[in-house]
Amino acid sequence: MPRTRPTVPTPERPTALEADGAPMGPVRLGQGATTALTPAAAEVSAGFWETRREVNARTSVPQGPGLLESAGNLNNLRVVAGTAEGEFKGAYPFVDSDVYKWLEAASWQLAQWAPDADDAQARELADDVERIVALVADAQQPDGYLNTWFQLLKGGERYKDLRWGHELYCAGHLIQAAVAHHRATGQPQLLDVARKFADHIDSVFGLPGSGKPIDGIDGHPEVETALVELYRETGERRYLDLAGYFVDRFGHGLLGGEAYCQDRVPVREADNVEGHAVRQLYLLAAAADLATETGDAELRAAGERLWRAMTATKTHLTGGLGAHHDEEDFGDPYELPNERAYCETCAAIASVQWSWRMALLTGEARYSDLIERTLYNGFLAGVSLDGERWLYVNPLQVRDGHTDTGGDQSARRTRWFRCACCPPNVMRLLASLNHYLATTDTGGLQIHQYVTGRYTGHLEGGPVTVTAQTDYPWHGTIGLTVEQTPQDSPWTLSLRIPQWCREYRVRCGDTVYDQADAPVTDGWLRLERTWAPGDQVVLELVLAPRLTEADPRVDAVRGCVAIERGPLVYCLEQVDHPGGGLDDMVIDTTVPLAVKDRPDLLGGLVTVVATGHRRHIPDQGWWPYASAGPDTGTVVTSPGEPVELTAIPYYAWANRQDGSMRVWLPTT
Repeated sequence: MPRTRPTVPTPERPTALEADGAPMGPVRLGQGATTALTPAAAEVSAGFWETRREVNARTSVPQGPGLLESAGNLNNLRVVAGTAEGEFKGAYPFVDSDVYKWLEAASWQLAQWAPDADDAQARELADDVERIVALVADAQQPDGYLNTWFQLLKGGERYKDLRWGHELYCAGHLIQAAVAHHRATGQPQLLDVARKFADHIDSVFGLPGSGKPIDGIDGHPEVETALVELYRETGERRYLDLAGYFVDRFGHGLLGGEAYCQDRVPVREADNVEGHAVRQLYLLAAAADLATETGDAELRAAGERLWRAMTATKTHLTGGLGAHHDEEDFGDPYELPNERAYCETCAAIASVQWSWRMALLTGEARYSDLIERTLYNGFLAGVSLDGERWLYVNPLQVRDGHTDTGGDQSARRTRWFRCACCPPNVMRLLASLNHYLATTDTGGLQIHQYVTGRYTGHLEGGPVTVTAQTDYPWHGTIGLTVEQTPQDSPWTLSLRIPQWCREYRVRCGDTVYDQADAPVTDGWLRLERTWAPGDQVVLELVLAPRLTEADPRVDAVRGCVAIERGPLVYCLEQVDHPGGGLDDMVIDTTVPLAVKDRPDLLGGLVTVVATGHRRHIPDQGWWPYASAGPDTGTVVTSPGEPVELTAIPYYAWANRQDGSMRVWLPTT
């Protein structure tokens, strides 16, 4: 998150509500290669991600109002609304955004709970949402402006500190919450607030000569992609144009020309991601949205170029992003530290959002490869298994004897943060995860992520529905059944073959194909035929554990390997290795890796077992260095007895007791 100093026009086309008022998902617009399924058409019903989503729904999201109350966020809105007295509470000008992210998460959750009127927790959540939506509406000023920091602490002054004030950033999260609320409930209250705020922003910001008083951008991108989504929901073209104005004004020195806030180089000219990781990725997500809606080839080319540069030189093995604690930024190419890795949870979420937009824009599977890696590792580590504690930063190593002072940048899980951007961000991604699973185009259905559930797409010949059954990521078998299909109309079922997969088989009916018979094109295994209800496909991805090496230019892990299996990155935790810490541990790469099912451990998972030893290093007294080369007295380390190494999935670390942890393991 950022460092800081203290009468609706008639839509140009139908909105995203059906004629009967029933909520639906995003409408199809623009030049994208594929379209995401509506939330109701992509259903998660069991398995790994349903377990995580149920914890989010039953524990994390319901705790939101109480935590926002105790932190003062809701009281700030009451004071602004005139229903309470007091002063601003909170350390940052963007605390309103935590309320809006929670509202978005709660709205997506209500969309899935709506049919179950007998669920007491669902009714309570609906009441909380209604109460807080009303509070936000009461706090809004008559002309649409809303920001409690400036209204309570700055005498009502507006847009005087775009560099640090986050007024448009908060507006963006309000707009996204409003769109989610409208799609989930069909109710207009929060969408009316969002449109009024967006109309106010549109009256204030514009190019010189436009007659608008401010040519400016927010120090933290967010409003841009929200405005695109508001355009999709309402059909108001000026919201899309306003988003385009903001995206194109970055890089022109309006904020002092710093890379930190993406003001050094315009998006269209940039060659690499830089500066504050979350800000950069939110901006690029908006650029991808604009390319989709307008067919802007230059923005698309910039997105493809920058995504390649990021993944090639600035992405950790977990999908985490951000090398520096200072300024929360990317760092240099191949600067990928371990214990000092920042890898903010919000950056993982922003990465998923950007990659998904690039997948929709291009139809290419590589973007969903990164989504998978990030979801299972860099993102999911950010929340505890019980849904009550959080990590703001996600290091790849915690050293023996680590002393933690707590706070937002702690390597220990925390109940809440002074800068509480990550918890409600996690909540909203988990609640909306069904948005990121599958797509459709005129020729078929594409399955991007493997979960147990049901997918319905609408093709030219009519609707198609496919169900999936799988125990992924623990086992690599995915069974798919065609439930509904147009009669005598061929279409293509496309299955993503993950980048990590080296061996797979597919069975269609009684015929089994391996990769020689069923080749992959651009990451997709495409099965085209005239389907019939009841047709079955079984995809088998071989989940052999593997050792991974980094590019030799990544100095921090030269001479090390990491353990992976399927989409999961693994790590060692001290609690599994009694008798000493992990800093002296060395893995023996000559001994094959083994796999153990552990239903008793951390909610049930699969561990990878390796062989290693603890180095014996002579005590060198006061100086921890030795001369190198022959005949110079180089200190020689010697291996001790073999040690069984138990590796757990990285997402599950820090759920038992404090102690050391490491992903990358020395080989010598």
